[in-house]
Amino acid sequence: MTASFHDRVAAELADIEAQGLTKPERVIASRQGPVIKVGGRDVLNFCANNYLGLAGDERVVQAGVRAQERWGAGTASVRFICGTLEIHKELEQAIAGYLGFEDAILFAAAFDANGGIFEPLFGAEDAIVSDSLNHASIIDGVRLCKAKRYRFANSDMAELEAQLKQARADGARDIVIATDGAFSMDGYIARLKDVRALADKYDALVMVDDCHATGFLGPQGRGSYAHHGVKVDFVTGTFGKALGGAMGGFICAAAPVVQLLKQRARPYLFSNALSPAVCGSSLEAIRIAGGEEGDKLREQLFANAARFRAAMAEAGFTLLPGEHPIIPVMLGDAKLAQDMAARMLELGVYVIGFSFPVVPRGQARIRTQMSAAHTFDQIDQAVAAFTQAGKELGVI
Repeated sequence: MTASFHDRVAAELADIEAQGLTKPERVIASRQGPVIKVGGRDVLNFCANNYLGLAGDERVVQAGVRAQERWGAGTASVRFICGTLEIHKELEQAIAGYLGFEDAILFAAAFDANGGIFEPLFGAEDAIVSDSLNHASIIDGVRLCKAKRYRFANSDMAELEAQLKQARADGARDIVIATDGAFSMDGYIARLKDVRALADKYDALVMVDDCHATGFLGPQGRGSYAHHGVKVDFVTGTFGKALGGAMGGFICAAAPVVQLLKQRARPYLFSNALSPAVCGSSLEAIRIAGGEEGDKLREQLFANAARFRAAMAEAGFTLLPGEHPIIPVMLGDAKLAQDMAARMLELGVYVIGFSFPVVPRGQARIRTQMSAAHTFDQIDQAVAAFTQAGKELGVI
């Protein structure tokens, strides 16, 4: 590498640091849970996607251990060569059945699921109409596809209809509306009843990324579309959040669609099969989430979210409205968000400041996330720490 290249990299890193946009990685020395060990001490964790508290659940852990003992560390192969194990088929059937679809396809990551869904199914004659706040993986997946691209402002149904009209006027063969089921940085739940109605009006398909919904939104935690009582055509999701917290993604759809994806989706064809341990843990998490215990966990999760939201609003913080267990505390300035997160860690609460490019410039925040594993006492402690830090930094 040349000296000029090194100089350019160093200058860019220095600029990121000067703007307060550096994203530090803090090393955790324990299992994921409501209390984690960071820097040699226990701190409250309020920024994990561990919605049902299953990431450190011993049953989920041991299910992964048993799967690895039986099937080994991995397949050393992609699925179509010699990488398909019985447990992969079991997990595909389990997630499809849980979410109410005919079939499912597994990916090494949810990013790959969104990266692999569009290009095999839609061509230059088709159109993708995408919400402006969609996850980066949807954006990148759309870029890999030759379909015409249309964009509408977040949950703006008038603009969505205008884009659907335009796509039809432009002669689109098939149209798919792509949206997050719940938007990860804001906690907004997509208006899927309205989306479905417009899709039906304009003969369009609906694709939903339910990474921040599967397992805890809707009846039995079946997701954002179940929350709204509508059907969608494709759902992408993850085993890395509510369903065990490991990794791995999936697409649920009609059986012929899944079969075509298995023939053409490049992230599936050219990535090693999901590890047996992840499959085993995910199967156990699905079992828990889909049963009576899952109902109790969901009830606790939303009770925790309501308690935290009410207390933070009373303390004077600016929160984005909503019902989702993602509760962003809006700060505006990137450096302030980093300073706030650092002070919170000193006070025994682990949270992260989010800033550009993860969120738009000027909308820096601390995105708090509730878990069913949190107790009311832990929530009250977190609010007290936020209040102290907020006063010290002039936020409230």
